[in-house]
Amino acid sequence: MMLRKVEMGMVRLAKEKDLGRINELRKQVNDIHVEGRPDIFKAGFGVELRDYAYTLMNGENSDIIVAERNGEICGMACVDYVHRPETAYGKARSFYHVQEIAVDENYRRQGVAKELLDFMIADTRKRKLKKIELDVWEFDDSAIEFYQATGFKETRRWMEYEVE
Repeated sequence: MMLRKVEMGMVRLAKEKDLGRINELRKQVNDIHVEGRPDIFKAGFGVELRDYAYTLMNGENSDIIVAERNGEICGMACVDYVHRPETAYGKARSFYHVQEIAVDENYRRQGVAKELLDFMIADTRKRKLKKIELDVWEFDDSAIEFYQATGFKETRRWMEYEVE
C-alpha cells in the first residue's frame, strides 16, 4: 500500500472502513453540484451514490485516496486509470483520471487538496502514466482556481445550448 506522509497529515489509499466518511465528503460535493446545476444533479445522496464508492474501491482500475489530519479523514479523491485503445479518430492513450475530489468544508484552504494532488502525481509517475485528467463544472469557481493554480491547463470545453 502506498503511503505518503505530508507536513500536516497523511494521504493514503482508502480502506473499506473509511467508506462512511468518504461518502460524507462525496455528499458535500454533490450538494455543491445540486446548488450549481439543479437541472442536472439530484438532491440528497441515495444508495446508488453510496454504493458507487465501494465499486471504485474494489475496481481493478480505480481507487479512492484519502487525506487525514489528526486521524480524521478530511479529504478524498476517486480516481481511475484509463487505458483507451486506438480508434479511427485517436491514438491509444493511458492517463490518470480524477472522477471526484472533495475536501471537508471545515478543512478547505488548508492544503488538503494539494496534499491529495501531490499523492496523485506520485502515483501517476509510479504507474508510468504521463497525464492526470479531470473535468470541472463552470460554476465551481474555487475548484477551477485551485486547478489552474496547481498547473492544470484547459484542453477542451463542453458546451450546451438550451432549446425552449
